[in-house]
Amino acid sequence: MSRTEAKRRAGVGTARPRHLIASLLALVTAMTATACTTTAEDRPRIVVTTNILGDVTREIVGGEADVTVLMKPNADPHSFGLSAVQAAELEQADLVVYNGLGLEENVLRHVDAARESGVATFAVGEAAGPLTFHTADDGGPEGEEGQPDPHFWTDPDRMHKVVGLIADQVIEHVKSVDPGMIRANADRYAKQLSDLTSWMEKSFGQVPADHRSLVTNHHVFGYLADRFGFEVIGAVIPSGTTLASPSSSDMRSLTQAMEKAGVRTVFADSSQPKRLAEVLRTEMGGGVRVVELHSESLTAKGAGADTYLRMMRANTTAMVTGLTGT
Repeated sequence: MSRTEAKRRAGVGTARPRHLIASLLALVTAMTATACTTTAEDRPRIVVTTNILGDVTREIVGGEADVTVLMKPNADPHSFGLSAVQAAELEQADLVVYNGLGLEENVLRHVDAARESGVATFAVGEAAGPLTFHTADDGGPEGEEGQPDPHFWTDPDRMHKVVGLIADQVIEHVKSVDPGMIRANADRYAKQLSDLTSWMEKSFGQVPADHRSLVTNHHVFGYLADRFGFEVIGAVIPSGTTLASPSSSDMRSLTQAMEKAGVRTVFADSSQPKRLAEVLRTEMGGGVRVVELHSESLTAKGAGADTYLRMMRANTTAMVTGLTGT
C-alpha cells in the first residue's frame, strides 16, 4: 500500500476530519451557551421595593437567588416611581418584598397587580409589629393619629425580627434555594444587628436626658425614639410622608415647641430638600442647626451609608453630635 493510500485510510491529511472536529466544537459551544442561558433564566428572582430592605434581603439570600432592588440610592421612598420594565419585573418574580404601610406610595398598585397575577408578596411593615403615629399634641403628624408608622427600620431590634421573617418567606416561596444556607445567612446577619443595637445604646448613652428631644424634616424616627428613650417634639413637615406640606400655623406651632423644649437642632433626611428646615432656621432668628441624616434611603456605594448597618451607624454618630454639640 502506498503512503498516500495509508494516510487516506487513516484519515490523516484530509479535510473531512478537520471539518468534523470543527462541527463538533461548534455544537458543543452552542449547547454550552444554551445551557448557560437556560440556567440564567431559571434562576429564582426576588424583587424588593426599597433599597434598605433590598440590602437586608441580599444579606439573607446571598448567592441563592437574584435580588433586584427597584428604588435607586438617595431616592425618596414616598415619591419614587417605576418604569414599565421594573413593573414587569414585579410580575415575573418568585417573591416580592416590600415595606407596606403606605410607604411606597407610587409603587403599591404595581405590587397589588403582581399579587393578583399570582406572585407571592410580603409586606414587611405589617409583620414587624408596627407602632402608630402619636397625636399632634404629642408631636406626631396631624391627621394621622392611630395610623401605623412605616418607618420601623429605625429600630434595629425590629429589623432583627424582620430578618427571620424574610428568611421564612424566601424558604417558603423560592423553591430552589438551600434552606440551610438561608438560615445561616440570616443568623449571621442577625448577630450583626445585635451588635449594632449594643453600639447604638452605648453611643446614645452620651446624650443627657435634657437633650433627648428630636425635631426632624418629617415624622420618621418614632421607632428609634421609642427604642432608645427620645421624645419627638415635632417635624417641619407634620406628616409621616414627605409629600405633605406644612402650613404657616404648623411652622408657628413647631417653633413654639422648639423654644419651649430648648431645641436648636433639626435633623433632615439627605434624600429630601432641606429648604423647609432652612425656613425654620429663619423663623427662629438663626441659631438653628440642620443636621443631615440618611434616614429613608441608602447612598450610592462608597458614599458613607450604602448598607443598612453603615446607615444606622452614620445616623447615630450624627445624632449624638447634633444633640450634644460635640
